[in-house]
Amino acid sequence: MKVILIVEAEGLKDKSFFEKHLKKEGLTPIANEDFTYEGDTTTHMFSTRAFIHEVVEKGLKKSGFLTCKIIFQVGENPLEAYRFDTLQDSFVEVSV
Repeated sequence: MKVILIVEAEGLKDKSFFEKHLKKEGLTPIANEDFTYEGDTTTHMFSTRAFIHEVVEKGLKKSGFLTCKIIFQVGENPLEAYRFDTLQDSFVEVSV
């Protein structure tokens, strides 16, 4: 299934490192679209969601950031939106 990921990161200190990390994990930038990535998955939605959260979180923490929101779609499943909660140190779901 195709994965589309959109990231809204404020205060990202090293965008090139962030994008290299995502690319290494299989999420490549979409041409002419800023902070928009695509990839493929063969796992179930639960595993793919966890993978996306982990990959983006690691990239953010290694790059340095202030705030982050992500929205993604896996295959034909509805869009899911999350924001990074610094108190919980993880992504939490928000309404779309």
